[in-house]
Amino acid sequence: MTGQHRPRRDGYDPRTGRDPRRATEDTPAMYRHEPVGLHTRLSLNRMGTFDWDLDSGRMILDSGALAVFDLRADEYDGRPQSLSARVPADEGRRMDAALAQALQDGSSSYGVYFRVRCRGGALRWTHTQGRILHDGSGLPYRIIGIVREATGELADSALLRSRQQERQRQTVMVQHATAALARALSVEDVTRVLADTEGAQRFGADALLLGLVTEGRFEVITTAGLAGEVPEGMTHSWVDDTLPLSHVVRSRRPTFLSTRGELIARYPRLRRYAEMLPAGSSAFLPLVAQDTVIGSLGLFNAEPSVQSAEARNLALALAGVVAQSLQRATLFDQEREFATQLQATMLPRGVPSITGGELIVRYHPASVGRDIGGDWYDVIPLPQGQTGLVVGDVQGHDTHAAAVMGQLRIALRAYASEGHTPETVLVRASRFLAELETERFATCTYIQADLESGALHVARAGHLGPLISDSSRHIDWPEIPGGLPLGLATVFGHDHFPETQLFLEPGSTLLLCTDGLVEQPGQDISAGIDALSEAVRPAELETLADQLSDQLWAEPGSEDDMALLLLHRLPGPGPATTPRLRLHIHQADPAGTAQVRSALRRTLDQWRAGAVTHDVEVAATELIVNALTHTESGALVCVELLPGTPRRIRLEVEDRSSQWPRRRSPGETATSGRGLMLVEALADRWGAEPRGSGKALWCEFDVPDAGDGAEKRDTADAPGAPHAPGSEPGR
Repeated sequence: MTGQHRPRRDGYDPRTGRDPRRATEDTPAMYRHEPVGLHTRLSLNRMGTFDWDLDSGRMILDSGALAVFDLRADEYDGRPQSLSARVPADEGRRMDAALAQALQDGSSSYGVYFRVRCRGGALRWTHTQGRILHDGSGLPYRIIGIVREATGELADSALLRSRQQERQRQTVMVQHATAALARALSVEDVTRVLADTEGAQRFGADALLLGLVTEGRFEVITTAGLAGEVPEGMTHSWVDDTLPLSHVVRSRRPTFLSTRGELIARYPRLRRYAEMLPAGSSAFLPLVAQDTVIGSLGLFNAEPSVQSAEARNLALALAGVVAQSLQRATLFDQEREFATQLQATMLPRGVPSITGGELIVRYHPASVGRDIGGDWYDVIPLPQGQTGLVVGDVQGHDTHAAAVMGQLRIALRAYASEGHTPETVLVRASRFLAELETERFATCTYIQADLESGALHVARAGHLGPLISDSSRHIDWPEIPGGLPLGLATVFGHDHFPETQLFLEPGSTLLLCTDGLVEQPGQDISAGIDALSEAVRPAELETLADQLSDQLWAEPGSEDDMALLLLHRLPGPGPATTPRLRLHIHQADPAGTAQVRSALRRTLDQWRAGAVTHDVEVAATELIVNALTHTESGALVCVELLPGTPRRIRLEVEDRSSQWPRRRSPGETATSGRGLMLVEALADRWGAEPRGSGKALWCEFDVPDAGDGAEKRDTADAPGAPHAPGSEPGR
């Protein structure tokens, strides 16, 4: 009908001045002047009504409401649960939450937008508005309302909102991908970022493939999200056009495909691998760095789609980030390989075999980035069948630290090979480092070991001391006086490194390490020392070294390098050795007695000596003081746990004086002369015996069984306790 034939009438006519487009009426039975009822009017406007009886649970939907839900009359049985076929679960929960809130608040109405899944699977927006009726007591009993299609109403706002959400999603995606790759220093780090649980999601995909070009061939180096293991036919190929990743490398142009079928049609070689590829869209992007194609990235999605121009530009931008990260990582790997080779050439290629013992070393470079350190170890053959053991650490984690380490190691080895004492070796090494053109300092522990006697002469320069584990798994960290780090000691004029003598009993193991084994970021080093003490177990030396490396260094992923040296003294022929502690005290060392007391307390606590500990400690103090005061030599202290019942602790203090002890009877006001009287009163048995170039005073203490509260018997004159000929021991 045109405007010329339109009936004249008064009032507003929306057709006036317009040329409406002709359309086919979908309700042809409706006549021009036929009266239209309310339900028909609502239905024509994609609306319907419902009446919900809360007491019976029945909900009546008119034909318009059924049309909104895309239901036929025979598909709805009057129960609200029947709508679940059209209302997704999450939308239903949102509707229930809105109604529950209205009921809780006592409201008389509620409204909510939700989506309905139509018969063909498409989702469309719907709106419901309900009036809640209450009875005389205020309880709700009925809801009467309407439902209407709201797709057109929400189209503009939903489109705007979806675009905003998409921009936000893309921004977050770029931020997450850039942040994750910024921390990747090596090619292995880059592949770890791409292959982790969020790898493909960072690029807005469900799966990905990453490959690099190496000497004219293409190799896939990481995958994520694909169904099953990628076959070799897809991971290795020539750079040609038979596979999408190698094709984009050759053409330098990206490829975007909408479905898996389109992908296989373009690259028939993939047909045999179709089951493992996602069914949706895919993108294959060349990785270009400094105008060179170094590889390509494949992104796969589960849902088919045609990528928009904005999505394609985002994918290309992310591919550029990956390319730059890979190029940077390749340079890092090259530098790290050079530094690692430099460091490896400066460490011993092997360790010499030693008579009477086993020796195992472990070294691991830093596990993060290109950092290398100055940790080193060395095993040095010395004159008279002795062995020098060295573990040290040069300050810093770079090639300069490795270079300084190499020079210092060679210098220290030369000084030790000349047969100098440990203190002299460290003094000379400190002066050597101070004269180098470097500001680096170094920590170090040097041990001169004689496995025939078990004597260990130890000097320490700001480094961890040794750990000793005996055959019964008693762990001890002897107190070793030390000096300043090498280099600093000379600069500050304190290049003095006291020498301490220890003894390694047959069947015992000595451990030297750098702080990379016991120090973790954010933790106190004492916690690492405790963990190391707990981890040392009786085992084959190779097994123990591997366990310590795996448990304390490799598993936590330490960022520091680590050097570990284990020396085991083989047990000699004959019966098994008994637990023993041997310490040497210099004659001019005023702190030696206190250090022995501390070592005794730790050892006796491990032996569960109980109340006897105090008696042994007092007796040891008196005998040591006598040796240091009345002789011109130091003292050798030996404490041994003897087997049998009851258990016995034997204490010996040996000196090099040939003068035999003399009994004294001090007066009431005398300030000395009571030491051996105390020993006599505290020990169960005691005596003196010659020892080659000197003598030894000894005493024994019975160790009561656990829970035995009986006081120790006074057995100073017990039968069988030998005494020095002619008089009681005393000075």
